[in-house]
Amino acid sequence: MHSALVPVKSLDEAKSRLATHLTQTQRAALMLDMLHHVLCILQASNALDRISVVSPDQRVLEQAQAWGAHARIEEVMGHNPALTAAATRELAEGSTALLTISADLPLLQVSDIHGMIEQSKQHTVVLAPSHEHTGTNALLTRPPLALPYTFGPGSLQCYLSESRIRQLSSSLYISVGLGLDIDTIDDLTTFQRYCDLPMA
Repeated sequence: MHSALVPVKSLDEAKSRLATHLTQTQRAALMLDMLHHVLCILQASNALDRISVVSPDQRVLEQAQAWGAHARIEEVMGHNPALTAAATRELAEGSTALLTISADLPLLQVSDIHGMIEQSKQHTVVLAPSHEHTGTNALLTRPPLALPYTFGPGSLQCYLSESRIRQLSSSLYISVGLGLDIDTIDDLTTFQRYCDLPMA
């Protein structure tokens, strides 16, 4: 059984690094727009038995449910502990493979989801690096919690190191769709450039 977890911060804290460029209302709207896109892609992949959004924000959870996702309120404080608690529930509910994926990937495509799942047939751990190749925008493990969650600065190297320590086979899945997360005004500018490209 393949499941997905999509963590989302409180909308009051969403995209704080864009505070000098966007109002709090604009940042919240941007976050929800990107979440909607990610959920639509996950659903369109037809590769996941359950898609859950993990958040401390009731507004996010209500919206996620309206868009067809399962809502999981954060059980503990902190990004990684909250994910660990949610993943523990996924495991208890029968999940055999778990994709944990960022909610702020506006260029994500169905092929990205299929690509990661295909690689996971050969590797216990599949990692999708952020565009600067230090962070991690998606983590697929089979089974769930094969690695402890260490999302944050430098997480990619942490995951690779943990995989080696635990003697788990790992691979990287690199794509624009999984690489471009929106944190800064430069990220938004890059996204706009892609939107302005002529269709092939």
